[in-house]
This record gives sequence, C-alpha cells and structure tokens, in this order.
Amino acid sequence: MLYLTKLNFDLPLSNPVIIFSLVLFIILFAPILFNKIKVPHIIGLILAGVIIGPYGLNFLRRDSSIVLFGTVGLLYIMFLAGLEIDLTEFKKSRNKILSFGLLTFLLPLIFGTLASHYVLGYSFMSSVLLASMFSTHTLVSYPITSRYGINKKSPVALTVGGTMITDILALLILAAVAGMAKEQTSSGFWFQLGISSVVFVCIVFFLLPPVIRWFFKHFDDSVSQYIFVLAIVFLSSFLAEAAGVEAIIGAFFSGLVLNRFVPHSSPLMNRIDFVGNALFIPFFLISVGMLVDLSVLIQGWGALKVAGVIVVVAVATKYLAAFITRKSFRLSRDEGNLIFGLSTSHAAATLAIILVGYNIIIGETPNGEPIRLLNEDVLNGTILLILVSCGLSSFVVERAARKLALAEEKQSGAMKPAQGAVLISLARPEAVAEIVDFGLMLAPKKSHIPVFALHVISDSDDAGTAAITGKKMMERASRQAVAGDHEITPLTRHDAHISNGIIYTIREKNITELVMGLHRQASAKEYLGPTTERIIKSVHEAIFIYKPVQPINTNNRMVVLVTPHAELEPGFAEWNTKLQTLAKEAGMNMNFYAHADTLRAIKSLHNASQQALNISYQAFDNWEDFLYFSGVLRKNDVFTIIASREGNVSYNPTLKKLPYYLANYFAQTSIILIYPKQLERGIKMSKVQHAEGALSEAWQDRSIVLAPFRALWKRLMN
Repeated sequence: MLYLTKLNFDLPLSNPVIIFSLVLFIILFAPILFNKIKVPHIIGLILAGVIIGPYGLNFLRRDSSIVLFGTVGLLYIMFLAGLEIDLTEFKKSRNKILSFGLLTFLLPLIFGTLASHYVLGYSFMSSVLLASMFSTHTLVSYPITSRYGINKKSPVALTVGGTMITDILALLILAAVAGMAKEQTSSGFWFQLGISSVVFVCIVFFLLPPVIRWFFKHFDDSVSQYIFVLAIVFLSSFLAEAAGVEAIIGAFFSGLVLNRFVPHSSPLMNRIDFVGNALFIPFFLISVGMLVDLSVLIQGWGALKVAGVIVVVAVATKYLAAFITRKSFRLSRDEGNLIFGLSTSHAAATLAIILVGYNIIIGETPNGEPIRLLNEDVLNGTILLILVSCGLSSFVVERAARKLALAEEKQSGAMKPAQGAVLISLARPEAVAEIVDFGLMLAPKKSHIPVFALHVISDSDDAGTAAITGKKMMERASRQAVAGDHEITPLTRHDAHISNGIIYTIREKNITELVMGLHRQASAKEYLGPTTERIIKSVHEAIFIYKPVQPINTNNRMVVLVTPHAELEPGFAEWNTKLQTLAKEAGMNMNFYAHADTLRAIKSLHNASQQALNISYQAFDNWEDFLYFSGVLRKNDVFTIIASREGNVSYNPTLKKLPYYLANYFAQTSIILIYPKQLERGIKMSKVQHAEGALSEAWQDRSIVLAPFRALWKRLMN
C-alpha cells in the first residue's frame, strides 16, 4: 500500500495510465448502460464525455492527448466513409449528390444569415460566418449505418457526398471571412489556394494508386498492410492541410482511393473496422462530449436566446434540405430520415469555424476589452448545438437504419431461394490464403452461405507427411477466415483418390460451388490435371478454378468470355450473380464478350439485379480467333472464361484447345475458369451441332499450329 501514496489522484487526473484505463472502461461500459435505456451507444459516449469532462465532474482535462486521439477518430470516420462507400453508386448518383450538397449548404447559409443579422443583431460578416457553421455537418452517426450494414445504400452515399460539398464550401467561406477580417484576401490568395488544391488532388488520385497497388502486390503481411493504410490516410490528411483545406477532406479522399484495393469482406477490412470502432472513433465521441458546457443554460436570457436560435435554425434547415431531397428524388420516409439524421449532427468543422471567428479580434471596447467577430454567447450556443444535434442524429439514424435493414433483410429473404454451400479444395500450402480469400468472396458474410475447406489424403500419399501438411493448411485457412470475420469449417478426408474424396464431399455436404486452385506454372499438357478433369466430368455443380498471378484486389478489370448458348444452361443466373459479387467485393469493372443472344440475356439479368457495377458488353462469337484476347487483356486484368462440359448445349470444341492457349499465351494473366451448374445428362446437342462441332474441331487441330503466325500477322496489320 506504500506505493499508492506515490500516485496522484487529484482532479483532473494527470497519470497517463489511470487516464487511459478510465477511458477504456468508459468505452466498454457506456454503450452497455445507455443501451439498456434505449439510448444509442454514440450519444452514450458523448454524454460520458460530458460527465467526466472539464465542465462535468472534471475527471479529465481536454489536453493534447485527448485532442490527438479525438482528431485521429474524426479522420478515421471520414476515411471509413470513403472506404465503405459504393463507388459505382456514388458515380451514378453524382447529380443527386451535387443537388443535395448545394441544398444542404445554401438553405442553412441563407436562413442562418437572416436569423443572425435580424434576430440576433450581428454584423453581416459575423452573420455569414455563423451561418456557414449551420451548413456544415460531421458524420458522427455514420458508424450506426455500418453496424446495420446499410452503408452502401443510396441515401448514405448521397449524404456522404453532400458532406464533402458543404464542408468544402463552408471552409472556403471561413477562409474568405477570416481573410477579410484580417484584410489579407486578394486575387493572389485565391490563386494560391486553387493551385495548391489541384496539386493535392493530383497527388492523391493519380500518384498514390500506383504506389498502393505496388505495395499490395509485394507485401501480404497483415500488420504491414494495416500500417500502410493508416500511413496513406494521414499522409493524405496532411497534404490537404498543406493545400489549405481541412484534413477531413484528405482523409475522405484517401478512403476513396483505397476503396477498390480493400475488399469489403477481407481480413484487412475487418482490422480497419475493428480498430476504428474499438478505439479511435469512441475517443473522438468522448472528446466531443468534453466540449459541452451545460452551464450555458443558466447564463441569462442572452445566452439562451443565441443558443435557441442556433439550435432551431441549424436543425430546421437541415431537415428542410433532407425533406426537399426526399420529395425530389422520390425516396421513402425512412431514407429521408436517414439523410436528415446523418446530416444534422454538428461537431468538428462547426467547432473549427466558431473557434476561428471567436479568435478574430476586430476592435476594442472603451474599457480595452477585445471585440470578437463571434462572441462568447455564440461559442456557448455552438457547444449546446453539438450536444443537441449529435443526440438527435443518433436517435434518428438508429431508428431509420434499423427499419431499412429490416426491410432489406425481408426483401432479400423473399427473393433469394434456399442456398447450398461453398467447398474450397486445398492442395498446395503456398496458395491457401489466395484460394480461401477467393472462396470467401463468393460467399460474403451477409449471404450466410456455409463455407467448407477440404484437404484429401489419398492412399498413394505418405500418410504422416500428408497429415501434417493438411493440418497446417487447415489451420492457415481457419486463421484467414477468422481474420476476415468469416466462419469456415475445415474437413480432412482419406480416400483412394483425391478426386473421389472431393466428389463424395460435394454430395454429402450439399455443395453448390466448388473452388479449386490452378498451379501458376501449369503446362499445356497437364493444365488442369487428371484429378480436376475427372471432377469436371463427374460433378455437375458449379466449379470455379482460380489461378492468381497477383492479389485479386489489385486488379482493375474482369474480362469475361462466355460460350454461345450459355443462357440455356440451368446455372446461368448463378454464375452471373457470383461474378457480380466477386467484382463488387474486389472493386473491378466487368467486360463481357459473348454472342449477341447471350449478351442480351446477360444484360437482362444485370438490369434485374440492379447491382451498381461498371459493366460493358461486346459481341464476340469467333472462338477460332481466341488469341484476339491477347490484345484485349491488360496487365491488371482477370481473364474469366465461362466453359462447359462436353455434351451440353453451350459446349464449344475450342474448349479442348483451351489449355494450350492459356498455358502458352496467358501464362502471366490471372485466370478464373468456370464450369457452371449443368444438368446431370446435359442438354444434348442436335446432330447438326455435332457435325458442326466435328468440322470445327478438325479445323482447330490444323489452325492451332498456325495460331502464332495469325497473331503475329494481326499485330503487324494493326
């Protein structure tokens, strides 16, 4: 007990160990306690900050450490908003985003200026600066949308994009008013700001992506990847500040850049979410609460009048902007409430604007006291606005997000039939991580599709060595799945032949998709190998054969070649859905090449699914000119081929020559070879089709020798 006398328990606490411990216990228990009384956990953390802060029980002062973690938390929120947003939906809704951004900026600016000038009696310059504070909003409640899994919905993208527009415009007004108050604005100031902003955007959107792709290609260590992502976020934030704009803009832009490199079901994404939601974001919310001074409510009629006008105008104009947006774009009531909830919370940018105005001294009173551009009543009213708006935002977003999530779950449950399971066959230890990640992308968490990992030990293998190898692969597969917050069931099986073990497992576990790896150095003679070929002939479920040349999240496009009449096969809709899921998870564009009739069927499926993806279509039916794709494919493309088992209606004789082409001309390209689900006996071809196939096959035997010369001639002609 002697050592306790050496500790300092005076308030506010100064021992860093006690401070950090107290904050962690608040992060742990505040959401639990407030959830019991139906208060959203976000407002619980803010209220906890009020209680322990300098205006409450004074346990903690808002010193540099709290400010540091709070700033990191704010940047993390903006980074997550850019990282989790659906980029295709974002681009598709750019006109709506621009409309909402201008609306949610102009309405508070106009009404706020009028109220500040005519009701509160402030000067025009002070009124404009105060009204620009009404226009800003901070995405304090954004983590709620992530928790309910609706962060990719259109209203969220609309609000996130609008946040960027309104904050940028408000900060420009801040720069202009501050410069005018200090008599520093000139054409040179605006020219310098414009040039620095352009340089900042060019660095973030054009120089950083090649660096990010190179890093992810060469470093697969989970810790290194996470640290690299954080470094990019804070580098972008610093570059934004250096350009003269707020750091939150840089954090959001870094999220947009990293969006397509971080699959949303990957272990890296899980780590990003975990650290942010467990530590950085709660610190930010607590730091916001520590700003709130409830004593402003008893400081007289003047302070209450200013606080009342600020709160009413700020909330009412944000609601009006959300209401007009909902009516204009025919959104549901819950979607409109979600927009209002996300856009009504004021915190970081709001406080920054008010503090700048408060610190600008425009004169002195006869007593020598400074006359500030914005007085203490405005500062206190703003603090109250932060508390009221964040609390209102949390309640509204929680309620709207829950309703939208339930509606989405009910709709998806009614539309989707009963689903089977995914089986990942593991054979090579060095490829476990890539194959498991690929298989998990086919079965994202929200689908609730069970995933199995299988290793088969054949009678010809050394039992002891094979068992040790299999155990290590199963452990690696389980770790990889857990790191991405997935569940995977490991299976080890003994059988006379590896193919038998896989075939019997498919039947026993009701497997609908089989995922297999392909060796990077596969030769033309044994491209698939006898085991895989036997499985293809014996199994009629969908088979995905994957050969990765680089991590799938570093690819730009998925080039999909589809056999003619593929739309007549029973697995047509299933492989289309899986490829869309894969492209969405990995952030790839899709380019389809198929016969015109097949393309029409594919377009129809895509239109019905309403998936927000960048998809292009091009007619192609000359399979004899397969080497055409050697000129189409680029460095960061995935070549996906929809094949067919022999004897089915979509079978093409060129498929027999596929191993030769892929091994000799596409060795440095990532390949996905898909054998869709087909009927057990297949849809047999007609006699005419058989005759055409025989003639085509005979011609292929001859043309395969001439293929290199034809390719060379074609390139010379081009």
